[in-house]
Amino acid sequence: MLVVFIIATANFALVHLVPGDAADVLAGESGSATPEYMQMLRQRFGLDKSLPEQYAIYIWNTARLDLGYSFRFSEPVSKLILGRLPATLILMVPAAILSFCIGVGMGVFASRRVGTWADSVVSVAAVLVYAMPVFWVGLMMIVIFSVNLRWLPTNGMETIASGYRGMDYVIDVVQHMIMPVTAMALFYIALYTRMMRASMLEVSTLDFVTTARAKGLNDSRVAYGHVLPNALLPMVTLLGLQVSTLLGGSILIETIFGWPGIGRLAYDSIAGRDVNLLMGILLASSVVVIVTNMVVDLAYGWLDPRISKG
Repeated sequence: MLVVFIIATANFALVHLVPGDAADVLAGESGSATPEYMQMLRQRFGLDKSLPEQYAIYIWNTARLDLGYSFRFSEPVSKLILGRLPATLILMVPAAILSFCIGVGMGVFASRRVGTWADSVVSVAAVLVYAMPVFWVGLMMIVIFSVNLRWLPTNGMETIASGYRGMDYVIDVVQHMIMPVTAMALFYIALYTRMMRASMLEVSTLDFVTTARAKGLNDSRVAYGHVLPNALLPMVTLLGLQVSTLLGGSILIETIFGWPGIGRLAYDSIAGRDVNLLMGILLASSVVVIVTNMVVDLAYGWLDPRISKG
């Protein structure tokens, strides 16, 4: 709870350091910016109170699991976040699973062929993909697969007014998912590949691996039975860190592909100076990261009993 309180305080301070508020944005959009109208908006949204008063109200509401009311969307923040969360999870979960499985597999493949052309190809490809900005990859995919080849839809989560039902609807959503999921996963595929290769090579030099080889075990049994389980431990840590960075990366991906998730909602809240919505998204994302780190710690104890005993 102390960590959540500190995060909530930091979010409030950072958001309110930015000049301007929702009243400025709404008044500018309406074309009416008289002092009376501005004062009415600030009273309506509670922005006329001092920062200490706003902070006290925010902390009290957060303690009661009330994230406030969105100025721009005229809906409770918690309802907006829960409404957009499934769309973001549809991207994040497949991207995390895909990057972990492919990256670990390629890292193991390269480590088993050190010094060969296969290892060189995998290593060079990982470095190239690692260096590509996520937004550039997304834009290039749209140009190639949507504009030129016309294989995949350009944006959105589904075809508007298509009337698809059942399996047709699922296929339509999957077609819209392919490019954003791939764009989110590519960077981490490269990262997992490089780290898994290095981890496999490092573990293979330890004494217990030398002992296993001395017992007469073949290379495959040593690699998959002794080296791989221990080399996976850093990957579990990286998987936990990936959750937080995917939440940040989803803002770029969801904006580029017009995906209606939390990332796009965060972008809209920043553009509209909707501080309640932005603080709610930041707090919810922080709680997800905290829970993920707890799960990673538990997974460490399960993968390596020595850690739990320690």
